[in-house]
Order: sequence, then structure tokens, then C-alpha cells
Amino acid sequence: MSTLPETLRSRIESSPLYNHDLAPATPEQRHWGTYNYAALWVSMSVNILTYMLAASLIQGGMNWKQAVVTVFVGNSIVLLPMLLNSHPGARYGVPFPVLARASFGVLGANVAAVLRALVACGWFGIQTWIGGEAISTLLATLVPSWGHFAHSTAVCFMAFWLINLLVILKGIEYIRFLQGISAPILLAVGLLLLGWAYHEAGGFGPMLSAPSKFSNFSEFMKFLVPALNATVGFWATVSLNIPDFTRFARSQQQQMIGQALALPTTMTFYSLIGILVTSATVVIYGTAIWDPVQLLSRFHSPIAVVISLVAILLATLNVNIGANVVSPANDFSNLWPQKISFRTGGVITCFMGIALMPWKLLASYKSLIFGWLGAYAAFLGPVAGIMICDYFVLRRRVLVVEDLYLRNGAYEYSRGFNWVAVGALAVGAGTALIGLVLPALYVLYSYSWFVGFAVAFVVYYFGTKVARPIVET
Repeated sequence: MSTLPETLRSRIESSPLYNHDLAPATPEQRHWGTYNYAALWVSMSVNILTYMLAASLIQGGMNWKQAVVTVFVGNSIVLLPMLLNSHPGARYGVPFPVLARASFGVLGANVAAVLRALVACGWFGIQTWIGGEAISTLLATLVPSWGHFAHSTAVCFMAFWLINLLVILKGIEYIRFLQGISAPILLAVGLLLLGWAYHEAGGFGPMLSAPSKFSNFSEFMKFLVPALNATVGFWATVSLNIPDFTRFARSQQQQMIGQALALPTTMTFYSLIGILVTSATVVIYGTAIWDPVQLLSRFHSPIAVVISLVAILLATLNVNIGANVVSPANDFSNLWPQKISFRTGGVITCFMGIALMPWKLLASYKSLIFGWLGAYAAFLGPVAGIMICDYFVLRRRVLVVEDLYLRNGAYEYSRGFNWVAVGALAVGAGTALIGLVLPALYVLYSYSWFVGFAVAFVVYYFGTKVARPIVET
């Protein structure tokens, strides 16, 4: 903002669309380099949900090779929209909800922001439920009678939820000292599980011997398609709000290299641990155990269980705040910038995390892959398609930053809403979701992110050409 004339800066700061948290990054704030973006993806990728997503592929019937390739291909695919949406953040220094104003309108951007925020609330609830499971398992290890209490996990879930809420109310700086060690902690837990699996299964030979459960190629494809879609959908949220991070980049090159190096490789490596350990559980127990907390509860050493679960608890708290609160807090703030602060947005996120009932989303690998990941990908794919089409194809990477914060400017459209974008979103999501209603078209839902992205991209492009040709600025 320091590069703008004083009168214009004053006008923007008095706008109802502006607050300090949504303001463009200043030159002084742009200090993130290649290492920072690589470290960001290492810390976000090494988490329990990465392990569980990979493990769910084994439980669904894949062998270890099929699961590893699925994870790598899916993350390589999602890297493309990730880098495309990273560009305007790095170039103009604006966060995701502000960037969405260019395509959806200064008020219509709330549609995209709230959709993305609700998904983050779901992830917040899921991570919090996992933390509650860890606390409950820890207590049952120390006090065996706790395991016989009917609502033990629910009570611990609420306890961990309150811890997250207190951290938000006190300020994220209270856990900054954990940020540098969260990934190593979970990596250590993963390696511990891998070492145990290697020993109990009798080496890598038996671990890798678990065959695919699919009798033919047709059966394999029926599972592969939604599994690949889920792998892409896993980061569909961050592929939208990545400008929240790249707005602090020193250069385009550094943020692109950092992300390209770390995202596919880290996700694949930590997924491999989950895949190998889950494959070993088939040999050891005769069934695939995809939840590492449940697997740790089977350990015979109370010390090992306590240390591992405390590590999971601390790392989950850190990842939850960093990955699932920062962005939705900005999104909710965008609804009413003058009244909803970052902290208030974080509190809203906490309560929505309960309302979305994460215990049902984690009930089985089917509810995770076919339900949660597939359903929200149908909405976030279209948002990505619209924003990428608008910025790269129609506007050719040129934005008027000040007008993103003003009414009656270049992005006012129709009273603040670009109905072409809203319509393209509805058509894209509707096309992907129709497979849930018409079984013959279920393949559209299986490819929900891809279908939603492609349909919304095309509809937005031609709809804009017909309804409101964009004038290059």
C-alpha cells in the first residue's frame, strides 16, 4: 500500500471492503524464499491425514505400488492449479478472498470464500477429532478403565477443541515454537510405526506381499478414479487459498521452485510410510488398520504409546491452527471486514468444525474418499476453474489492485456480484454432483474436481464473452 498515493490509500483504508488482515502485502513483508515454501509444504504434508489418505487406498483394495503411484500422480496434478493460483498472490500481494473479487465481484467473492471456508472448517473438525482420539487412547493407556467409558472419545474431542479455541483467542504466537518441530515429530512417529511394522511383519518382503484385491482392470478403475479424485481434492482447498501464502514471496521463481520440489515428493514419501505400515497390518492382524491412533493403541508398551500419542497431539494442534484456521479466518473476515476480525473468524471456524460432525466423515475410508473429499471437490474445482480462466485467459494477468478494495470500481459487476461466475460455479458443481442422483452418470461424480473445473472454466469463458467482455486494464 505504500506505493499508492496518500489520498488513494486513505480512500481504500476507509472502504468497507478493507481491513488490515486483507490488505496487500507490503515490500517489507515479502521475505519468503524457496526454503520457506518448501518448509511450508513439508510441515503441511507430514500429518496424520496424509497417512490416513494413503492408508485408505490399501484398505480400499490397492497394493502398495498402486497406492504410491496414485498419491504421486494426484499430487503432481494438483500442483498445476496450485502454481497457477500462486501467481497473482505473489505478483499483487493479495490474499485469496480479495483475489476472488476479480472474478466473482467484490461481494460475490464471498460465495467462493465461504465455500472454501466451510471445507476448512470440516478439516478443522477432522483434525480435532483425531486429536481427541489421541487423548482418549492416551488416557486409556494410563487408566485402563477409561476405555470402558461409552463417550470417552467425544469428551476428549471437546477437550482438544477447547485447547484449539484457547490458542486462537490467545493468539497463534503461543504455538509458534512448535511450528519448526511439528513435521519432525510426526515423521518420527511414522518411522517408529514403520520400524515396528518391519519387525512384526518379518521384513519388507511380507509387508509388500499384500496383493491387490481387484480381480480385473475394470474393478481397479472403479476404485482408482474416485481415489485419484480424492487425492487431488485433498489439496483442493489450499490450491485456492495458496495466495494467502505466496503474497509474501520475494519472487515468482522462488515460490514456484519451493512448492514444486516439496509438495509431490513430501506427500509421496509420508504416504509411503502409511502405505507400508497399513500393508503390514494386513499381514500382522489379517485386516487393514488405516487409523494410526487405533494402531498405536495395540502397542504393548505404555511408554511407547504415551510418547507417540503426545507427539501426535502436539503436532496435530500445530497443523490444525496453521492449515485449517488461518485461511477460513480470512474468508469469514471477508464477509464483513469492518466487524469480523481474524480472531473472530477463527472462533467461527471452531464452532463450524463441530457442526460438520467430523466423526461421521472419518467413519470409514468410503466416507472419507467417496463422501467428504469427492463432494467438496465438486464445488472447489469450479472455483479454481473460474479464477484461473479469469486471471490467465481473460485478464492476461493484469489486475487493478485498488479496485479490489472499492465499490463501483472495475470489479463491481452487478451490484457487487458477477452472476456469470456464480452461474458457472452452479453449472460446474451441478454437473459433477448429478452423478449422485443418476447412477448412470456416476462417473461425473467420480471425477468431481476435474469435471467441475472443466465445465466451470468453459461456461465462465463463453459466458463472459457474451455477457460482459473484459476490458484489459
